[in-house]
Amino acid sequence: MVNNRDCIKNSKRWVVKIGSALLTANGNGLDKEAIALWVKQIVHQLESGIEIIIVSSGAVAEGMSRLSWIERPNSVHGLQVAAAVGQTGLVQAYESQFQEFGRNTAQILLDHDDISNRERYLNVRNTLQELIKLGVVPVINENDTVATDQIRFGDNDTLAALVANIIDADLLVILTDQDGLFDADPRKNPNANLVTNGNSQDESLLELAGSSSTLGRGGMITKLKAAKLAARSGANTVIAGGRVNQILSRLSEGEELGTMLISDKEPIAARKQWLVGRLKVCGSLTLDLGASKMLTNHGKSLLPVGVLSIKGRFHKGDLVTCVDEKGLEIARGLVNYNSEESTKILGKSSEMIADELGYCDAEELIHRDNLVLC
Repeated sequence: MVNNRDCIKNSKRWVVKIGSALLTANGNGLDKEAIALWVKQIVHQLESGIEIIIVSSGAVAEGMSRLSWIERPNSVHGLQVAAAVGQTGLVQAYESQFQEFGRNTAQILLDHDDISNRERYLNVRNTLQELIKLGVVPVINENDTVATDQIRFGDNDTLAALVANIIDADLLVILTDQDGLFDADPRKNPNANLVTNGNSQDESLLELAGSSSTLGRGGMITKLKAAKLAARSGANTVIAGGRVNQILSRLSEGEELGTMLISDKEPIAARKQWLVGRLKVCGSLTLDLGASKMLTNHGKSLLPVGVLSIKGRFHKGDLVTCVDEKGLEIARGLVNYNSEESTKILGKSSEMIADELGYCDAEELIHRDNLVLC
């Protein structure tokens, strides 16, 4: 792929995600000197006209340090306690550094419900837009204190990508303790080569991803998946070393640093970006060949006649996944009927819905406006 960083030089809205491994001082709480360096770079970017939203890890690690815990808790409650204690220190660290430059910050804690609920999603979007307009720097983190394994984002890479979708960012910058994606593990292989450019939709890159770090939940695989998710709103992604001198400033000047993952997809509609952000899938529908082609090639709604089988229990309006006969996921969408109703009408023509159920709320099982291709 031809190197082209002009899209970074011309970008105006960035989401910058900073990972736990960068933010912690060898397990002794937050590395405030490192935070000061990133804040200084971010302020420089703001002054040059680039809008920046920060997605920051580090609350659990800071809480562990304050509580004198050596090992990361395994229990949900233990993690929630650490996050609650550490979040105050995390936001104080950012606030004090930005105040040095006369910049206000805003703390925003998000969980899955904030994304899956349409009204709350729009509230988050509007609040972020207003903060940006006022020149306030949003510092976003997952609300670990209330999130559970069943409804959590799983890692801040995913959260950062969803934030990029929400505010229509041009660029997602994921700062990590590695210089980018390598063709081998650079910690074990000194001859490993940096992948400087790629495509966010290239599934083969996943084979190059390594394991996660000790303090964070994510690894290189989550960063690649985040790039793919961010691409749905047209955002490009850079995975780069957060400890590289003046990394943000040099990226904005078009210097070839880190791994650039280009989005070659047309941005999808805002409503469908919201659909993609809903991470909790309640069931699955297996489609026949004809229905699969109508969805993927012609952008049609899903009719019950094209459904072969149903798995899971779901309610009207829940998110379900659509798979082809080989089990490959091709789409996700909001169903117009619950699982019991859907089972009664699967394989039937739309004209027969009223006969089977005694009523017909919709001719489609999933309307194309509530369906997004994977």
